[in-house]
Amino acid sequence: MRKSPRWQNRVQEIFQVCQDELKRTTQIGKKMLSASKTSTDLHDAYEELGALVLKEMREGRLEWDHPRAQELLSQIDTCEKDLEFIEEEVNKIRFAAGGPVDISSHTEGDVGEAEDLEKNSKPKGH
Repeated sequence: MRKSPRWQNRVQEIFQVCQDELKRTTQIGKKMLSASKTSTDLHDAYEELGALVLKEMREGRLEWDHPRAQELLSQIDTCEKDLEFIEEEVNKIRFAAGGPVDISSHTEGDVGEAEDLEKNSKPKGH
């Protein structure tokens, strides 16, 4: 009979340790979620500040002769031009040979017709 209460006490101890560990892990998880949210807010603030500085520099209301700032400004200009070029190229591809085929108005019976339209919109030899 003595072994039974000791066994039950040991199980109770194990449950208590598990419960304490779960509470501690939950508290850490909550703190990590809060830190993640704060980090995101910080990133957003940095991004908005950077955009504001860029705007003010371009409009001549802020002069900043720091070499790294000038490098970043040049990099931003280059990236924006590259993105504009890529967008133009994508649009050329999208709208070449009559543009995209709108199949939203077709019914199930029109599938063959839509396939014919798609085949006819491709350049010869492909």
